[in-house]
Amino acid sequence: MNITFGTLNYTILALYLLGMVGIGLFFARKQESAEMFFLGGRKLPWLAVAMSMYASLTSAVTYLGLPGTAYSENISLIIVCIMSPVVAPVILLLFYPIYHRLRVTTSYEYIEKRFGAPAHHGVAGLFVLARLGWLGTVIYAPAMAMAIVTGIPLWSCICMMGLLATAYTAPGGLAAVVWTDVVQFIILVGGAIWVAASLVHGVDGGTETIMALAKETGRLHIADWKFDLFAMSGPIVAISFFFQLMQDYGTDQVTVQRLMATGSLRATVKSVCFNACTDFFIIGLLLFIGLGLFAFFQGLELPASITSDKVMPYYIIHYLPQGVSGLLITAVFAAAMSSMDSGINSIATVLINDFMESTEDKVRLARILTVVLGVFATALAFYVSTLGGIIKAFASFMSLFSAPVLALFLLGILTRRGNFQGWLVGLCASVPATLWLQKIVEAHWVYYFPFSFLVAFATAWFASRLFRTKPAPKELTVLH
Repeated sequence: MNITFGTLNYTILALYLLGMVGIGLFFARKQESAEMFFLGGRKLPWLAVAMSMYASLTSAVTYLGLPGTAYSENISLIIVCIMSPVVAPVILLLFYPIYHRLRVTTSYEYIEKRFGAPAHHGVAGLFVLARLGWLGTVIYAPAMAMAIVTGIPLWSCICMMGLLATAYTAPGGLAAVVWTDVVQFIILVGGAIWVAASLVHGVDGGTETIMALAKETGRLHIADWKFDLFAMSGPIVAISFFFQLMQDYGTDQVTVQRLMATGSLRATVKSVCFNACTDFFIIGLLLFIGLGLFAFFQGLELPASITSDKVMPYYIIHYLPQGVSGLLITAVFAAAMSSMDSGINSIATVLINDFMESTEDKVRLARILTVVLGVFATALAFYVSTLGGIIKAFASFMSLFSAPVLALFLLGILTRRGNFQGWLVGLCASVPATLWLQKIVEAHWVYYFPFSFLVAFATAWFASRLFRTKPAPKELTVLH
């Protein structure tokens, strides 16, 4: 395939990357204290925080994967965007009133107050391990897609996404992360709207033809509504993502750190509501793009190397003019870098605040750690490139460890007698049970997370009754 990215496109991409580094250097001089570096002084505007939160959790894997899923299968994941507004009031009632009351920097500080230091260090450690693995995949997957479609060498794509995100995150702290994420949010949302509009214009008959063809080929089928352990059904998608979104928005430090930076519960409510509405719109838009791509490429033969998750960047490079294609490929880089910067900043925050409480010069240490983590995550992306099926393997890992972490948070918030010893019993039950579901039963992956959570929470709740501990203070639960 003779592909040229073009001088104009390289110029646009270079200007974007330089702009991101420039924002980081601008905020570097304002980092006088640890609270400023980790939380932006708790004075960041709620709208900027909301945009940052969305950009952080919408990785390039999602940005390319959702259109790919609709292109090759169907739009059953539309259920996810319905669950986002459903989860929003739940996390606002359960988690954030307590976080703001305690003025935490990390969500795991709540775990220490509720369950003690061993629980605190345990869940913080699980977060660090899970996010490091996640960082490798969110850099590698889009870098591979970009390398195949644009002709830019794979190593260049990985370094541009990884090392340049580190370059602006290390000096500028959370403020730099949030404001670069705002730019990246605008680029990735604007890019998706542009691609959708160009597909409507490029397909004869526009939206009507796209939707008619999608219906005719079964792509509007929103999963089977009967429970089937070996297939994705509507109810289990809703249940699974209800708990996964609760984990992402209610307990994960990447999100909690941003929402604590707003400084008030009222601003947090605005941020979460904006994010839920945006989720509803963008997931639907990305799935529509997948349907549009399917209609556009009817009768056209794609190269064998262009799998479903590479169809959108292939379309951008080959069927849109120079300059426009550069802007839209930049949107894929923006999606990857917004996840990268948030990941390394949040991991550095957890390592310093949850494991190094007595450190004096936290800002200097945070910058050093950010650089080390950024280089490590970039190197990990090169390692991920040597493995097969890493994304599925990582999804399995998240169900093993992130689901029990959510169980511990809810055990603490919803009960006064739930205790860490009981949760350890729940963890010991959920890990082998989930492995059994994955390896022996070989159930569909959508069952992993809710199954692991329910086993961990139910077992922990019953086991906590066997250990006599003092009831938790009322201010640490929602049960007053």
